[in-house]
Amino acid sequence: MLAGGLGGTTGDMLMHSVDTVKTRQQGDPHVPPKYTSMGRSYYTIFRQEGITRGLYSGVTPAFVGSFAGTTIFFGSYEWTKRRFLDWGMNPSIAYLSAGFIADAAASPIYVPSEVLKTRLQLQGRHNNPYFHSGYNYRSTLHAMRTIIRTEGFAALFYGYKATLARDLPFSALQFAFYEQEQRLAKAWVGQRDIGLPLEIFTGASAGGMAGVLTCPLDVVKTRIQTQRNPALAPMSPPPPQAQRELKTKTTLTASAAAAPSPTPGKHATSSASVGKAGAPLQPKRPISTSSPSTALRHHSAVTLDTSSVLTGLRLLYKTEGVAGWFRGVGPRAVWTSVQSGTMLVMYQALLRWFERHPIVDGGG
Repeated sequence: MLAGGLGGTTGDMLMHSVDTVKTRQQGDPHVPPKYTSMGRSYYTIFRQEGITRGLYSGVTPAFVGSFAGTTIFFGSYEWTKRRFLDWGMNPSIAYLSAGFIADAAASPIYVPSEVLKTRLQLQGRHNNPYFHSGYNYRSTLHAMRTIIRTEGFAALFYGYKATLARDLPFSALQFAFYEQEQRLAKAWVGQRDIGLPLEIFTGASAGGMAGVLTCPLDVVKTRIQTQRNPALAPMSPPPPQAQRELKTKTTLTASAAAAPSPTPGKHATSSASVGKAGAPLQPKRPISTSSPSTALRHHSAVTLDTSSVLTGLRLLYKTEGVAGWFRGVGPRAVWTSVQSGTMLVMYQALLRWFERHPIVDGGG
């Protein structure tokens, strides 16, 4: 458990900035998007917002959730895997099943930290003038208190099903790939110690393949966890610069509305859909990530007014195509490869160290 917790946390912290880029790409509904290629997005966030409040926003809940979650995960995975193998289960099925069970066991701790991390990553710095996400938390504690007060405790578990739908197959595929690659590497080398290059390759390739295959589920998870319910949580006010831009836009819009309208005819259309009482129709839980300068402009990014993963996948495909499923696939592939390689190499190294230096004396 300690080997897994330390290895997993190190990998997560090392790649947190890339995960922030992935979150911005997946949560940005602009068409064209503000964040495009991984390198350009990374540089833009670094230049505009810095490291601690930009690229490493949300690092505190990420650290807490990573250590606690991976400790529980690895303890559950190793215990379950060994029991299944002792019972004579096929190794491939044992690895897949153990990955599913271990991730389910860690999810009650991991999901709330993921919600906090994702919102803070999408927000960036406090009073961020460069990207108005709809969130404006001062700190992790302030974010948690605000979410509970305005949206209820259950909001900390937004996207619980979506997170499980992403992480269960990811963990199962990752460890199924890893265990099989380890078995092949040991057979090829002819001994248990396969060496550092092969340790890195097996861990990184297993995580990278699993990350790419589950990217559509990750996009849906990010959208669900960052969308807001305006009936429960009023939008955080935009930063001062954004307020000035929005005021200018609003003035221009009001002036255009006051101008004489064209002669009504069969081709005349309303500029906004209205409800029975004449108020504009609003989606129940829109994703509020557009900046004020683009909020009044139409874009084709989908609003996931659902908590269903399958419905979210269908909506994404219908409005954005296959490209919508694989938003942020570049940073996700890099993140899962490096994170998985770091985590699993450290895991194996720490296991060997603990075998040589047992915490508990087995001799009683």
